[in-house]
Amino acid sequence: MGGKISRRKFVLNSIKAGIAAGITAKFPMTAWSRPIGSNDAIHVAVVGLRNHGSWAHLENSYLKMPGVRVIALCDPDMSVLDREARKFFQRNEKVKTFVDIRKLLDDQDVDVISGATPNHWHALSTVWACQSGKDVCVEKPVSHNIWEGRKMVEAAKKHNRIVQADLDIRSHEAMYEAIDYMQKGELGKIRLAHSWVYKRRKSMGKVNGAGYVPKFVDYNLWCGPAPMVPLPRVNLHYDWHWQWEYGNGEIGNNGPHHLDVCRWALGQEGLPARVISLGGRYGYDDDGQTPNTQITVFDYKPAPIIFEVRGLPRKTGDELMDPFTATTRNGVKIVHEHNSPDPNNGTVIVCENGYVDLENLVSYDNQGRVIRKFEGERVNSITNFLKAVRSRKEEDLRTTILEGHLSTSLCHMGNISYRVGTEVPVEQVNDVINKDAAVRDAFERTREHLAANGIDLGRTSVVLGPWLEMDTAQERFVGRFADQANNYLAREYREPFVIRDQV
Repeated sequence: MGGKISRRKFVLNSIKAGIAAGITAKFPMTAWSRPIGSNDAIHVAVVGLRNHGSWAHLENSYLKMPGVRVIALCDPDMSVLDREARKFFQRNEKVKTFVDIRKLLDDQDVDVISGATPNHWHALSTVWACQSGKDVCVEKPVSHNIWEGRKMVEAAKKHNRIVQADLDIRSHEAMYEAIDYMQKGELGKIRLAHSWVYKRRKSMGKVNGAGYVPKFVDYNLWCGPAPMVPLPRVNLHYDWHWQWEYGNGEIGNNGPHHLDVCRWALGQEGLPARVISLGGRYGYDDDGQTPNTQITVFDYKPAPIIFEVRGLPRKTGDELMDPFTATTRNGVKIVHEHNSPDPNNGTVIVCENGYVDLENLVSYDNQGRVIRKFEGERVNSITNFLKAVRSRKEEDLRTTILEGHLSTSLCHMGNISYRVGTEVPVEQVNDVINKDAAVRDAFERTREHLAANGIDLGRTSVVLGPWLEMDTAQERFVGRFADQANNYLAREYREPFVIRDQV
């Protein structure tokens, strides 16, 4: 037939052709890198475009930055790939489109991969990119499990690549001032880091048989390293966060940001010797597997971290989320007010003579009086990443892949304790946590929160994980529950989407 072909049809036809071409790409590839001079544009490819990749990586970052050209887009969902490609067409800008990341990584014009894929793709895409001579900015959590996070660190080092973990709290200049203030002992010794994510999550629903995979999605490529099974949920997108094969629950979704700043504030350069986690999935019966209510304790010495997750609202029928309240070991009442349905997320660092609210960047004494407010510019984390790409100096990165791996591994450790755990009556939980006033306080507040949502823990069990001991040098569990826990350190990869032992 004659006549003009529509731009949309042209893009989709190009994408479909790319599927077949990309399937045959092989890894590992010979490493190469296009030299980048101080006046050269950095050529960027954004991988994963549905939400965060579109607005955070493209619209609010690379497309606004001088000295940068977005030359490629990649997503196994052809509808979002087409949506983003049409924006370039409307601006009269050229952009290449790929459904298969392997074909993209063969493109020697691409310098940088900026990834916002589902969690189960983070490590594989990063390792492959390093092997193909490209620098990487990878979203949180940097990995889907502890083993592959370490492989990301090894790949970056072996192939001399700049790899940034996009944990962007470290890009806030005032945060450096606040943490330096605490670490100098201005409030006495640091006693505890307490962090929380209270974010409303409604039921993801329940399927009879399998959910529907849209025809414009290459499901084989979407699954990648995960098992390719009939869709085990109603919605393909986003709800994967709450299923273990693809996501890491809320502690792995928003937790990496907050646990990263906790570990940074405590001055901890490795993993904790012990971890324990407890909670459950309360308030609905759906296909979700991860807890929507969770308390995790990371037993750093001398100051531990307590991390809380809540996915239910303030009370049944209410859209508002809870404020954060806690009583410190010194008997100081901390209240983080919140009168909104928006998420209530934050971190406080409790010291001998007061505490610092790192969400609002304010320090208080033990009587609750303001001592100091910390001020400074919030820098786009990708600006920092591109600076390091040009300088080739890892020290120019605010969050290296090693730092990202360690902070993300905290999330994995908490989830592993939970997954090894068993359902127990509330009295048994009390027996385990009774010696620690701060943990006991967190659990009592959680009981009150659940009761306000019609859930009586006196009649409902709690998943109580064991204390897991970690060999921090080997990044493996030891002790009584080691065999069970170490089963969750890595995953079974689906060929050919495999991270090899030698990266």
